Amino acid sequence: MKFTKMQGIGNDYVYVNCFEETVENPGETAKLVSDRHFGIGSNGLILICPSDKADCRMRMFNADGSEGTMCGNGIRCVGKYAYDHSIADRPVITVETLSGVLTLHMTVKDGKVDLVRVDMGEPTVTSAVPEPITVNGQDYEFVGISVGNPHAVYVMDEVDSLDLEKIGPHFECHERFPERTNTEFIRLIDRGHIQMRVWERGSGETWACGTGATASAAAMFLLGHTDRTVEVALKGGNLLIEWDEETNHLFMTGPAREVFNGEIDLS
Repeated sequence: MKFTKMQGIGNDYVYVNCFEETVENPGETAKLVSDRHFGIGSNGLILICPSDKADCRMRMFNADGSEGTMCGNGIRCVGKYAYDHSIADRPVITVETLSGVLTLHMTVKDGKVDLVRVDMGEPTVTSAVPEPITVNGQDYEFVGISVGNPHAVYVMDEVDSLDLEKIGPHFECHERFPERTNTEFIRLIDRGHIQMRVWERGSGETWACGTGATASAAAMFLLGHTDRTVEVALKGGNLLIEWDEETNHLFMTGPAREVFNGEIDLS
C-alpha cells in the first residue's frame, strides 16, 4: 500500500490516496500502521476518497481501529494533499466527512499549501455551562461541545503536570459519555490565549487536536473567559480559532505538513 505521512502541529496520520489505492479493512490497517514499533507510527489512518458531494471524502480511523467522525488537524492535511497532489486545482475546496461537508481555504506558498483555514460550522452545546461531574472520585466541571465529534472541556489551574496516561481513560470512558468522548484540559492565559492538553477518544494523548482546540475556544468563550478569537497553544504548536458572530461558525487556522511517502506490506 502506498501512503503519505503528514502532520498538523504534531497530530500525525498515515494518509492513503483512495483515488488510486484500495484499503480492504481500514480498521485493522489503522491499528497496524499506527504502531510506532511495528508499523509506520501515527495517531491513526486517514483515507482520501472520491465523493459525489465534494472535491473529496475523508475517512478517519483512530489508532485503536475505531472510525472517527471528524479530525481538525487531519482535514487540513487532506486539503494540502488534495491541492499539492492535483486532486483539486484551486485553493478553496470542499471535503466530505461523517460530520458533513466542510469548506477549506488554503494559503499557497511556492506552489504548495502552507496554511489551511477550515470552516468548522456551528458548535452544539451538549451540557450545562458548566456541568458538574465526578471522575474517579474527584469533582470537576466541564462544558460539553460537539463540533462534529464530542468534546468535554475542563478548566484547570495548570495542565503540564497532569498524568494523562493515568487519568485520561477515566474521563474518556465516564458513564456520562456512553459513546466515549474527547477530553480537553485547559489553562487560561489571557482573553486571547489558552493552553490545552488533550486525551483523544481512541488514541490517547496526542500533540494536537484541531476539533478539540475549536471546542475549547467555544467553551471558554461561553464561560466568559475569552474573546471570540483565541490562540490555542498545544504540545505540537498553535492554532487560531475564530468564532464569527454573524454566521455563528467557528473557523480553525493552522499549518499542514507532508513528512514522507512510502510503501508498506500489509500481508
